[in-house]
Amino acid sequence: MSNHRVAVRYAKSLISLAKEQNKLEKVKTDIDLLSKLCIEVRPFLNFLKNPIISNYKKLDVLQKLFENRIDALSYKFIQIVTRKNREDILPEIGEEFLKEYRTFKNIEIVSITTPIELDEDLKNEFVALTRKIIGKGKKVEIKEDVDKDLLGGFILRIGDKQIDDSVSSKLRDLKKKLIVS
Repeated sequence: MSNHRVAVRYAKSLISLAKEQNKLEKVKTDIDLLSKLCIEVRPFLNFLKNPIISNYKKLDVLQKLFENRIDALSYKFIQIVTRKNREDILPEIGEEFLKEYRTFKNIEIVSITTPIELDEDLKNEFVALTRKIIGKGKKVEIKEDVDKDLLGGFILRIGDKQIDDSVSSKLRDLKKKLIVS
C-alpha cells in the first residue's frame, strides 16, 4: 500500500478518535506542532525517515520531545505509528490530518502572493473577495507569500482556481502580444 493511502487512513483514524473524545482542537494544535517541527527542523525529519535508527531509539527521543508537551491522545498516536514502523510518514499523516480537519470545519485555504506583506485591511479585503467566489458558508484561512518579482498586484489561489492580477503577468501578456504582432 502506498504511503499516501496509509497516511490518509491514519489521519482519518486520528481525527475520528479526536472527535469522539472531544479533543479535536488539542490534537490539531499538536499536529500543527509536529508538522512545524518536521518543516523547520530538517535533522528531525531526517531522524524520522532514517531506517538505520531503531524504533526503540526513535520512541525514546519522541518520548523526551513530546510526552508532557502534547495531549495524551496525540502522544499515544505517535507511539503507535512509531511501533508500527510508520514514523517516516508522520509528516504526511500530519498533512492529511490537517486536510481532514479543514474539511470537517469547512475551512478553505487561500494562497495570496503579493510583492509586499499585507496589512490587516488588505487581508480582510481578500477574505471578502474569496467569500464572494466560494460562498459565505466557508471559513477562509489565508496563506500569504511575498514575491518581490511581481512588481505589483496579486496572485490569488483558491483550490484549483487562480486569479493572476499581477503587473508581471500583464507585462508577460503584453510582450506576447507584441511578439505576435
